[in-house]
Amino acid sequence: MPETLIKVDLSSSPTANENIHNRWHPDIPMACWVKPGDDFVLETFDWTGGFIKNNDSADDVRDIDLTTVHYLSGPVGVKGAEPGDLLVVDLLDIGAKPDSLWGFNGFFSKKNGGGFLTDHFPQAQKSIWDIEGMFTRSRHVPGVKFAGLIHPGLIGCLPDHKMLEMWNKRELEFIATDPNRVPPLAAPPSGGTAHMGKMTGDAKMKAAAEGARTVPPREHGGNCDIKDLSRGSKIFFPVYVDGAGLSVGDLHFSQGDGEITFCGAIEMAGWVHMKVSLIKGGMALYGIKNPIFKPSPITPTYNDYLIFEGISVDEWGKQHYLDVHVAYRQACLNAIEYMKKFGYSAAQAHSILGVAPVQGHISGVVDIPNACATLWLPTQIFGFDINPSAAGPKKYLDGSISMPLSPDLA
Repeated sequence: MPETLIKVDLSSSPTANENIHNRWHPDIPMACWVKPGDDFVLETFDWTGGFIKNNDSADDVRDIDLTTVHYLSGPVGVKGAEPGDLLVVDLLDIGAKPDSLWGFNGFFSKKNGGGFLTDHFPQAQKSIWDIEGMFTRSRHVPGVKFAGLIHPGLIGCLPDHKMLEMWNKRELEFIATDPNRVPPLAAPPSGGTAHMGKMTGDAKMKAAAEGARTVPPREHGGNCDIKDLSRGSKIFFPVYVDGAGLSVGDLHFSQGDGEITFCGAIEMAGWVHMKVSLIKGGMALYGIKNPIFKPSPITPTYNDYLIFEGISVDEWGKQHYLDVHVAYRQACLNAIEYMKKFGYSAAQAHSILGVAPVQGHISGVVDIPNACATLWLPTQIFGFDINPSAAGPKKYLDGSISMPLSPDLA
């Protein structure tokens, strides 16, 4: 049996665990060390450290302090890893903690985080999803059941000092271009809520003040939210510090491409069984700047889709030039409008797109002025026929079941 190198107690605060951190900084001490060829298990909190509860209120989604997240297990030092190497991580297996067989999906308030469709969903909402073996269903979004593809939303290695300085410089300069934007353009360092693993004293305070927030993906990997990084995946991470410093967290039971609801998957606590090895000098050998990976050979088998198109004309009629972001947003909004005809609220339809194994594709980026993006909605996840027909849509829901909505008190 593989050794569990990092354990978490879901009844206690993640800040009481010295093997957990919520910032990226090269001086965070390694939580443990392994050798190339070792396999081991890391347990993880959900990304909020247990702040979001299994109940019928969205007040916790509304009130969470987003400077506290994400809570990551690690860093794991790999003996012999040096800057310029590639750290090869095999994801052997991933699962939910047996004492926490549920997950949550949420929309953050526009005033506290926002999201891809925040102008349409500006208030905090959430749905709870029960884990039933490899399947999931929700009391808040009835009529759908699907197989999960469990994956870490966030996994990466520590940056070096030069990279950390670059991240902070470019993101702070970007924020300065529109400092009062809601939601903000980026997430700057926030020392007061930084949890720096084993660090203490003045060293901790200094590192906390400059540690990079874990919100975005960056050159080292990080919060990429790639749903195909599941069991059987192999990831090649650039190494920037001695020992590499591998950390993981933000596990998702299932997610649609884009994680469009921001708290946009079925977020859960769990464990990851992984194996590590090294390719010495691999960054230069293969010209790698950002991680590359081989996807899981296991995917939910859905082969009948409704495909919704979107183009680079936004919902207010403004033309954009080959803008894939705008085009994918339109594809998502078109799918939401379609599902509403079957009785789903806009919020329930939005949640389905965030958690179910929908596919997002960039379908065209050359035909000026409109890019074309598509969203592939698997029809087999529904307990009723959602395909268009001459008979018209038959309402499955009567509006009596809804997602918790929190008043916007911010």
